[in-house]
Amino acid sequence: MPQPKLPPLFKLKDYKTEVHNDWCPGCGDFGILSALQQALFELELPPHQVTIVAGVGCSSKTPHFVGSYGFHTLHGRGLPVAAGLRLANHRQTVVSVGGDGDGYGIGAAHFIAAGRRNLDFSYIVFNNAVYGLTKGQSSPTLKKGLKTKSMADRSITEGLNPIALAISAGFTFVASSYSLNVRHMKEIFKQAIRHPGSAMVDVYQTCPSYNDIHTKEWFAGKDRANATRLYDINEKGYDPTVADPSDETEKARKKAEGIAKSFEASDDGWPMGVFYRAVEPTYEEFLAERMTVLKEKTLVECDYAGRNIGSLVDEMR
Repeated sequence: MPQPKLPPLFKLKDYKTEVHNDWCPGCGDFGILSALQQALFELELPPHQVTIVAGVGCSSKTPHFVGSYGFHTLHGRGLPVAAGLRLANHRQTVVSVGGDGDGYGIGAAHFIAAGRRNLDFSYIVFNNAVYGLTKGQSSPTLKKGLKTKSMADRSITEGLNPIALAISAGFTFVASSYSLNVRHMKEIFKQAIRHPGSAMVDVYQTCPSYNDIHTKEWFAGKDRANATRLYDINEKGYDPTVADPSDETEKARKKAEGIAKSFEASDDGWPMGVFYRAVEPTYEEFLAERMTVLKEKTLVECDYAGRNIGSLVDEMR
């Protein structure tokens, strides 16, 4: 006889706070926040076992609006703090969030380092191609030759491709979505959070205050008979998964395919979906082989403060 389905332990409202949200009306941040809250709810993750970490920027206010632990850090420093939190307590689900300027500009070195480590946490980037908090200067992802309304002249700097950079850096789950497609984002976020390793999701985001190029109407293709500029590469048959992660040749081929897919973006269409996925041993697993105590307990539960390090000091004399 089938067992009755038990009601969820938590409700969606448990992943929300009552903190006043002062994002601009129509900002894509609202959709990303909603998708993240829904993803945590549908994964049935206890709020007290989730930590949201952010740097500085409009998007980095997100920890204030999620009913979990939160850490609002410094500009570009969300990822190293998230890494420290994950290493201190590997039972916590850690999600780092931030903007494209925060993560791909001042935080670029930390972004690459996070990919190389393959720590088991997720990084969600709110990519609107401008520095929204500081009045719309071009960010690292604005393409050369474009000019938003707050810029005096067109950009003469090459735009960065975050998907290609993430795959090259070593992230084992790399995807993208769109801030006004909450359903798609929610599913991508769930995959990223469930993925055992470093997961990065770049979200195309509208900024109605400063980016007057990539608007809601532009993404929807209102200027070309409502032919949307976004398409899901997985729905079109693209398979991002490495079947045998021990096969370096296959990994290299899948990385090359994912990078090639990410460069398909043009005025005719922008790709989104999962570009690369490989299940490999995580940094935490390697660390537990070196520090076997981590197989039984978290680092924060270990009594390192009371440890006698006299013998180590003597060796260095």
